[in-house]
Amino acid sequence: MSDVTKTVQKWHASFKKGTDFDSWGQLVEAIDEYQILARQLQKEVQSSNLHDFTEEQKKTLGKFATCLEMRSAALQCTQSQEEFKLEDLKKLEPIIKNILTYNKDFPFDVQPVPLRKILAPGEEENLEVEEELDAGTGAGSTPSFPSRVPGTLLPRLPSEPGMTLLTLTIEKIGLKDAGQCIDPYITVSVKDLNGIDLNPVQDTPVATRKEDTYIHFSVEVEIQKHLEKLPKGAAIFFEFKHYKPKKRFTSTKCFAFMEMDEIKPGPIVIELF
Repeated sequence: MSDVTKTVQKWHASFKKGTDFDSWGQLVEAIDEYQILARQLQKEVQSSNLHDFTEEQKKTLGKFATCLEMRSAALQCTQSQEEFKLEDLKKLEPIIKNILTYNKDFPFDVQPVPLRKILAPGEEENLEVEEELDAGTGAGSTPSFPSRVPGTLLPRLPSEPGMTLLTLTIEKIGLKDAGQCIDPYITVSVKDLNGIDLNPVQDTPVATRKEDTYIHFSVEVEIQKHLEKLPKGAAIFFEFKHYKPKKRFTSTKCFAFMEMDEIKPGPIVIELF
């Protein structure tokens, strides 16, 4: 089997993985898979190597990447007026599966997007998104609460009979370039299924201790709603932010989240995206 055939099979498997996540409602995983595949396709489009794919095939791959981005954006933005549906994306499976022999018109009127536009998780430079884009969640762009500065933790709620208060202790975050992060802090938010903030968003103070690949926070965050009052499907998001001196803005480098069934006494390690 040739290398190019193996590459196409790998792309098709990634596409199937993404659409499976999408159909199962695992939206974060689907977005990751779509963006990684789109990035791979765009790299091929930008390549000067004409031995593997013709210019026409590269143009098709570029349009395919655009559709992946459109579906990813639709999953992140509940306010989207022109939502690109999963059913639309699935119509493209024969194209990615048979790109070496596909010779029909592309089914959607889209254009390839510039290489740098798609941000693939897992790549250092591409995980950095300006705060204005509300990175990490995408949804919930409606500002429900006022803007903050680092160190806006709120006090513990009053206790109520039969109600459970939740205090989170953020111990540390592990990153390969932890020592290079300037003024790092974490934004904590609680969002519903539509990505709308349920509580005021809180920022930890800037971390002051870095050791090897860890940034230590050791800070307690009081969630501003009793557990019993959080709706089904709510999740707690943690966005890691740091200052970029060359670009002169605070960037969201990565994020993590906890779902309701993960909330229990004791330590927990959560995955970074």
